[in-house]
Amino acid sequence: MKYQKRQKAIILLADGTIFHGKAVGNKQGTSFGEVCFNTGMTGYQEIFTDPSYYGQLMVTTNAHIGNYGTHVDEVESDSIKIAGLIVKNFSYEYSRVSADDSLEAFLDKNSLLAISDVDTRALVSYIRDNGAMNAVISTEVDQIERLKKELAEVPNMEGLELASKVSTKAPYYFGDERATYRVAALDIGIKKNILRCIASRDVYIKVFPYNARFEELEAFQPDGYFLSNGPGDPEPLKEAQALAREIIKRDLPLFGICLGHQIIALANGVSTYKMHHGHRGINHPVKNLITGKGEITSQNHGFAVNREEAEKHDELQITHVHLNDDTIAGLAMKHKNCFSVQYHPEASPGPHDSSYLFDQFIENIKKSKLSLVE
Repeated sequence: MKYQKRQKAIILLADGTIFHGKAVGNKQGTSFGEVCFNTGMTGYQEIFTDPSYYGQLMVTTNAHIGNYGTHVDEVESDSIKIAGLIVKNFSYEYSRVSADDSLEAFLDKNSLLAISDVDTRALVSYIRDNGAMNAVISTEVDQIERLKKELAEVPNMEGLELASKVSTKAPYYFGDERATYRVAALDIGIKKNILRCIASRDVYIKVFPYNARFEELEAFQPDGYFLSNGPGDPEPLKEAQALAREIIKRDLPLFGICLGHQIIALANGVSTYKMHHGHRGINHPVKNLITGKGEITSQNHGFAVNREEAEKHDELQITHVHLNDDTIAGLAMKHKNCFSVQYHPEASPGPHDSSYLFDQFIENIKKSKLSLVE
């Protein structure tokens, strides 16, 4: 059996704390990143390929990972984006009829180091108490001091620009070119299902690199603009903030998700901050302050918008709040055609509570086009 051949492995946190486990399969090596956890019971393949997780060591809180295998369509980008995987029980065998491969094979194809047999309950509890921090996972269990020195050189997530690592290098199109509406999307880590959700609403999309200028997007003659999700600290993304300011100044339809939401806040002079350990899971409760309704949402972010500054801003309205900690989950501009959410309406982890946000974006586009005609 494979578990008999597995190498010993460790998770070494930046504060010197060590957790023990075993390497998945025969893969050996070392990987650095910020350690974080996701509370989702399903959707591991989508999580691993989400560009927003770039550079992070993922701890899964579900006790069994890999039991339903992988499927070629269940990806959010063209490759695995996490830096490493930490699980309790790794399932080498899978039982789903529609799966086309095992998770082990999927990880091997992407050369990802994974560690199992870890006390993930203890590790997650430690992160909750002490905050997300840099860490290293390694099979070099006898090189602790060297790993500590190398880990100390890894840059912190705060202040780290990562959008350029995952963004497209050249513009590309998505959807039916005969569609009624056209949207220019800024790729700062965009997920495939976001493109599917927008395109399914009779929209033809042109996706642009993270540092594209307004004039480049405008040349597509879009009816609306979209700022995507993505990894890292939003503050260093000055080009994206400038782009958002220009779109807002011209009162053009603008929608932002996750990192895009934070960019819109920064474009309005509202700061962001690194959270203690972030929100990552598929069952986070959010309240829509406009309708009074609750939503079960998918979330993945380690930064948030400063609520006190947003509340004092004359042009911003807080539209959604996270019910666990009252952080901002949505914003809208009072006198501009612009809104955003911190969570992921495209993820649909079961409920489709938030899919209306894409409809709202299209309605904003329709109203904008109508006003131009009038």
